[in-house]
Amino acid sequence: MALVPIKTASETGYCDCICGCYELASLRDEDTGKGYCPACGKDHVDLNAGVGIPLPAPANVSANAPNSRKSAAMPSPADPPGRLR
Repeated sequence: MALVPIKTASETGYCDCICGCYELASLRDEDTGKGYCPACGKDHVDLNAGVGIPLPAPANVSANAPNSRKSAAMPSPADPPGRLR
């Protein structure tokens, strides 16, 4: 969610924030395409700092690594509901 500077503003030319400040937009969110004024753009980045993937996926992980057992073992399967005993 990076904000990039823009020369042409959003559809209306004004900030698309929810506070209704009606300032001219000079920053655009790459993900949503919404335009923000500098003050609201900073607030937008601060609010969305923890949203999304917290850690990128590691690039050098093999599927059969011996230390990859970080989850619990699979439980034994249950009997099907229609099974006769």
